[in-house]
Amino acid sequence: MDIKSVLMIIISMVFINNFILSKFLGLCPFLGVSRNIKPALSMGMAVIFVITLSSIVTWLIFRFVLLPLNITYLRTIVFILVIATFVQFVEMVILKKSLSLYRALGIYLPLITTNCAVLGVTVLNINSFFTQNQPVAGSFFYSVIQGFFAGVGFTLALLIMSGIRERLMLNDTPSLFKDLPIAFMVASLLSLGFMGFAGFRF
Repeated sequence: MDIKSVLMIIISMVFINNFILSKFLGLCPFLGVSRNIKPALSMGMAVIFVITLSSIVTWLIFRFVLLPLNITYLRTIVFILVIATFVQFVEMVILKKSLSLYRALGIYLPLITTNCAVLGVTVLNINSFFTQNQPVAGSFFYSVIQGFFAGVGFTLALLIMSGIRERLMLNDTPSLFKDLPIAFMVASLLSLGFMGFAGFRF
């Protein structure tokens, strides 16, 4: 496993190709849960868990089930089922451990199942680390690293956004811009800022 490749994946997933602020995937929970830092952090941790384990399981299923049986066209359906299973597990754990957090996350917790960022990472892993239906050297580890740090990038975007929105609540924002309008404006400015990382060269 090449250290330079690992660093490139980490920096790319967190900053350059951030799934929210650069690829604009997963905007529903991003805007819905980013009003306060605590629910945003909890959602971020849940997404990291789901993306990382989904990256592991989907890689194994693709490599040892879909490829040998020549049914790779079922990739998307299988990946969604895997993601839904992990989300259901996370939802049960949060409901059992913290009812207040479960209520704070609300509908956005089960929406991780249909979060296009999670599905996007699993598909990106296959597209990036398989060539001609064969895994490249270190493919499994690269997929896990890419999944984990895509979740870290997702969490970073949520925390930055929730911190800004908490501060905005303390300011005298014109009624026309309160809540979602100002959130969209802040998200646009954050996105422009993160696009500056695209100038990185290795």
